[in-house]
Amino acid sequence: MVKKILILSTLTLAALGASAQEVAAVVSRVPIVQQVAVPRQVCENQPVVVEQPTSGAGGLIGAVAGGILGHQVGGGSGKTAATAVGVLAGAVVGDRVEAGNNRQAQMAPRCTTQNVYENRTVGYDVRYEYAGRQYQTRTVNDPGPSIRVQVVPLVDQPPPVAASMPAPLPPAPMPVYQQRY
Repeated sequence: MVKKILILSTLTLAALGASAQEVAAVVSRVPIVQQVAVPRQVCENQPVVVEQPTSGAGGLIGAVAGGILGHQVGGGSGKTAATAVGVLAGAVVGDRVEAGNNRQAQMAPRCTTQNVYENRTVGYDVRYEYAGRQYQTRTVNDPGPSIRVQVVPLVDQPPPVAASMPAPLPPAPMPVYQQRY
């Protein structure tokens, strides 16, 4: 008697935990397409004014010219002061003249990040047939002409309480998701 109970309980546990992988025929598969923002770097060449460094020759020439002109003005100790002022003023003016001529326009890249929208397939609505019935699921990848499903057997259920209640529908076999790389 104990042996019979042990065998029956083992069979019941095996039936409850048993499941199998089967293959179902795909009836239709519809891609799910969404717009996705994709950042892209866009670069354009634009003119930029670049100031080249001065050599100091403009300041030197200006100082010499200012000193000569300052020396021509005044007399005595005023002549020395006028020469010194002429040297300083000539150096400043000569440096500014040289710096004003050293500006050049060059082309330089200017880059920005812009979002470009693309249509991408993000999944598939799949209708498949198994054991004469049709089911629907959503997958990440295109399943192709067939899809693997996980089939779990149902344990006998007691009859409904009221005769007017319909029998419960069996659950749909669940597809097995696989990543394809």
